[in-house]
Amino acid sequence: MHKTRLLYLITKLELGGAQKQLLSLIAGLNKEKFDIFLFTGCNGLLLKDALGIEGLKVIKSRFLERPVNPLKDFLALIEIYLFIRKNKVQIVHTHSSKAGIIGRLAAGLAKVEIILHTVHGWSFNDYQPWLKRKIFIWLEKICGNFTDRIIVVSNYDKKRGLRNHIGDEDKYRLIRYGIDYTEFGIKDNSLRKELRIEDNDLLVGMVSCLKPQKSPQDFVKLAFLANRDLPDTKFILAGDGELRPEIERLIRELNLQKQVFLLGWRRDIPRILSALDIFVLTSLWEGLPIAALEAAASSLPVVVSDTGGVREIISDGETGFVVPPRDLEKFSQKLILLLKDKELRLRMGRKAKEPPDFNFSAKNMAAHTQDIYQDLIQARDHI
Repeated sequence: MHKTRLLYLITKLELGGAQKQLLSLIAGLNKEKFDIFLFTGCNGLLLKDALGIEGLKVIKSRFLERPVNPLKDFLALIEIYLFIRKNKVQIVHTHSSKAGIIGRLAAGLAKVEIILHTVHGWSFNDYQPWLKRKIFIWLEKICGNFTDRIIVVSNYDKKRGLRNHIGDEDKYRLIRYGIDYTEFGIKDNSLRKELRIEDNDLLVGMVSCLKPQKSPQDFVKLAFLANRDLPDTKFILAGDGELRPEIERLIRELNLQKQVFLLGWRRDIPRILSALDIFVLTSLWEGLPIAALEAAASSLPVVVSDTGGVREIISDGETGFVVPPRDLEKFSQKLILLLKDKELRLRMGRKAKEPPDFNFSAKNMAAHTQDIYQDLIQARDHI
């Protein structure tokens, strides 16, 4: 049977939600129908995972990287264009902001038959300088003109795209993230023993990259505010990134060395979540925060910033609290309320664990994505 040649692009296979979702999607596709390639940067903690997926051919780019570099970005575009032409790629599906723009431009120049992009949060946000934000919106508009489908992980991102006149409404499709619910909700206190945290100490955690988007400085400041009322409360931050030196400095300045633990990159997220009493996420912008979805699956009450599609997975006042980004006063009020009220924590956690209104399974995500491919292939064949 003839296979469709499908190329995925993502800027870097770091240990993040978009990257894990992409690999989960690839693993779930029918390899008898698709000949699958993945084009990505040379480095990344998930690169080994990608290389281990049966039937996937990984291409490591010499030029594709996250920082803006006009020369390298142009060379990456040429590199992708030549790969598409040489391998007669029929579908290009881009993920992440930078690969989404460069990859779609290359696919458009190569006259690829079918082009898709998944928005894991838009390339523009309210915290960028005005001119930079406008440039990214302009680039998204250009790419949207020749993108056959724009897949979003939240209704929030669909509305945001349409407000900024990116693509027509009929191009958008909503496909929610998928997680394996059987991995979460385990009972495992070994992390507390590893960190020498007493069983009766309350433990608050966040799982995120240490980069400006996630505002991890606010997590440390929140720990300081909470510890003034509840000095025995401990905090853990799982993740790493460019802001780690600043986070370490802030912990020392606020004298929180015995209260805040930096775990670095971790692959045992279900185990980490099982040790927590409360989950916190201080992001400034998001698409759909998969960490909050995993926390809910672990029966944890959450205190999260009101960004992206967070209200599509967290019910404010029922499964957790949703507060404005950077509002540390409100963040600390809600966190301290949960820390002081065990029954409230348990009630919210039980509610969070209940089956969601939407199907957030990895199998469902792969099936719906494959359906979109098949619809576009059939439409192309009837032209």
